Amino acid sequence: MSKSKKIEEFIKNEEKLVKFPDIIPCVPLKGDDVAFPTALTPFYVGRGVSIKALEKVISTEEKYVFLVSQRDQNVEMPDVEDLYEIGTIARLIQLAKLPDGGFKALAEGIARAKIVEFVRKEPFFACKFEVLEKKKRRTKSMIALIRLVKETASRYFEMTKRLPEDAIREIGSFEDPDKLIDTIISFMPANLEVKQHFLELVDAKERMLEFLKYVNSEIGLLEIEEKIEKKVKAQIDKSQKEYYLREKLEVIKNELGVEASEVEELRERVENGTYPKEVADTLKKEISRFEKMHPSSAEASVSRTYIDWLLSIPWKEKTEETFDIKESERVLNSDHYGLEEVKERILDYIAVKKFSGTAKSPILCLVGPPGVGKTSLGMSLARALNRKFGQISLGGMRDEAEIRGHRRTYVGALPGRIMQTIRKLGVNNPVILLDEVDKMGISFQGDPAAALLEVLDPEQNSHFVDYYLEVPFDLSDVVFVTTANTTHPIPPALLDRMEVLEIPGYSLHEKVEIAKRHLLPKLKKEYGLDKIKFSISPKTIEKIVENYTFESGVRNLERMLAKLLRKIARKVTENEDYIHVRTSNIEEFLGAPVLVRPQLPESPMIGVTTGLAWTPIGGEVLIVEALATPGNSKTILTGHLGDVMKESATIAMTLCKKMCGPIKNKFFEKHDFHIHVPEGAVPKDGPSAGVTILTSLCSVVLNKPVRNDVAMTGEITLNGNVLAIGGLREKILAARRMGIKEIIVPKSNEPMIRKMKEDVISGMKIDYVSKVEEVLKITMGVDNVRKKG
Repeated sequence: MSKSKKIEEFIKNEEKLVKFPDIIPCVPLKGDDVAFPTALTPFYVGRGVSIKALEKVISTEEKYVFLVSQRDQNVEMPDVEDLYEIGTIARLIQLAKLPDGGFKALAEGIARAKIVEFVRKEPFFACKFEVLEKKKRRTKSMIALIRLVKETASRYFEMTKRLPEDAIREIGSFEDPDKLIDTIISFMPANLEVKQHFLELVDAKERMLEFLKYVNSEIGLLEIEEKIEKKVKAQIDKSQKEYYLREKLEVIKNELGVEASEVEELRERVENGTYPKEVADTLKKEISRFEKMHPSSAEASVSRTYIDWLLSIPWKEKTEETFDIKESERVLNSDHYGLEEVKERILDYIAVKKFSGTAKSPILCLVGPPGVGKTSLGMSLARALNRKFGQISLGGMRDEAEIRGHRRTYVGALPGRIMQTIRKLGVNNPVILLDEVDKMGISFQGDPAAALLEVLDPEQNSHFVDYYLEVPFDLSDVVFVTTANTTHPIPPALLDRMEVLEIPGYSLHEKVEIAKRHLLPKLKKEYGLDKIKFSISPKTIEKIVENYTFESGVRNLERMLAKLLRKIARKVTENEDYIHVRTSNIEEFLGAPVLVRPQLPESPMIGVTTGLAWTPIGGEVLIVEALATPGNSKTILTGHLGDVMKESATIAMTLCKKMCGPIKNKFFEKHDFHIHVPEGAVPKDGPSAGVTILTSLCSVVLNKPVRNDVAMTGEITLNGNVLAIGGLREKILAARRMGIKEIIVPKSNEPMIRKMKEDVISGMKIDYVSKVEEVLKITMGVDNVRKKG
């Protein structure tokens, strides 16, 4: 016997290998549900007796349950005589509680069995049973019957379309006659009596003969229904033909004079409008089709909606742009403080556009932490260009049709969000902000990011085709601005089509200026406090920033200022004439500072090093702790570290052994090294903590404390080189927030620091390093590691 046949024989006899307990909880099935062996049976349980039975089942290891159908479905609380004698032993697979208190369950049938005796009725049914088995001999007549059953079942399912082709093919692969009949019957719309009859038949040959009788009877009924349906369809087709011949000539001309004038009005709009040739031809063709339709038909409604969309799209309407550089610069500066790089790029585009009307519109991607003004910058760009502004939120979008539109064959089809926005704005050259481009998803409905490839490609978007409109539209005059917190989730092909402009977090000075110039005037106007006499000093705003907010942007700062103004308004209503908010009384308005800062070491400590990290919401100070305990040179990493950070720790451990090994070999052999990065619940990743981890390890090995007034960042290599890192501005701002005045950065990052504003780096001592030995000298005063210890 071949190996495949042995496996098949084992599967066939698997039922006999199962050992059931003597007594099994019993659940009556209500409705037309009948559980079959080898089939999955979903069923609903709402009666208290059945719920208690399932509670008993899930408490057992095997989770066996006896499923038996109820004779009379109208009996709400069945007794023993209301249940059939033969049912199915099944294994409970899933159980889910429903809002109505009932349960939805799924069980896998194992064997048919006969109830011998009910041993209990309260609080649930439980019974003794006898498994019904009959040996199956694989004779020629049996094989012939199996083939005939498969062919007949396949014909039935092809006529009813109740099963997909894959499922029919799967049934065709069954060779066990019981499994074959059970599976087919479970998919057929038979009533309870028929299903129970087939469940109670034990002899395989008899079951197949009975099945053939039943299915052939059903097929005969289906053939009769098909003949009747064809006759009815022929009569309807004839009636429709007569209807069109009659109604086209008489009803439209005589009874539907209003609709006829409507068609003429549509034709007149096409003739008098300025539409591209392809659009005009499509409109004329669609209006001719609409003219021949009955106005109350569903198809006429779809056609008229399509015509309205084509007529309302601004194919050639534009707004006149402003090319005054000074005025545009004034608008940008009045709306935003700082952001010089972005403003320069916008002014460069306006200058080029002034000399060349054919200059391609930029595709800008503003990347930065939340609250730095990415969205409002898109609105300012529209004002500076004197263009209309539209915004599309892409966060959570998972359907490609949201960009490209739906095919008109679908009910309720509409154009995509791009064309909807352009129609709403009424011009073909607006500024459209695509917000949160890094937060799109992928589903079975398509990939919106892939659909944006055409929209954001200047070489392709001049003939963008929306699936609903089915005619090309020129998007090349549209200025697209996208926003994102980080570029990592954006597909490379899409990112390549955009010009990325980094918007870093704001410094303390910038936040104070933004609060004075923009946030406070806006909030005073919003709360109607323009005429109220009060003052807030810049030092007070600084204290609010430092003690009540912890962010790269100014969103939380705006919330705190709003709270402050509400408290001021309340005091004014209590007859206070003039209110002066100072650093000394700020807690009267905002309460005690809520900001929990990371605990920096109060003094130099062994194995504790201060590092700097970048996150999507800005920079942070990172504490790295290392400890050596007796062991056998194992390295333990904790603190929810990502894969890249774990690799950095491995490199740091190897490099530490290389540098300190000659003098500390026995120390490494007899100790385990534990590296921990608080806070443990916050995920951390990236290579820039390499120098920090190495410093902590070397401090432990050499038993030398690390300076607590210096922070560091940099990636390390096995050769001891310190490599460049990103997010340096945010990291420096984080160090300033924590009061750290000296930082260690890679030498290769020096050009980046030179481009930073003075308010970011003023008062900071920056040590540039290219080798890890330089880091150890600054932090621990170690000139040569190999001579220490």
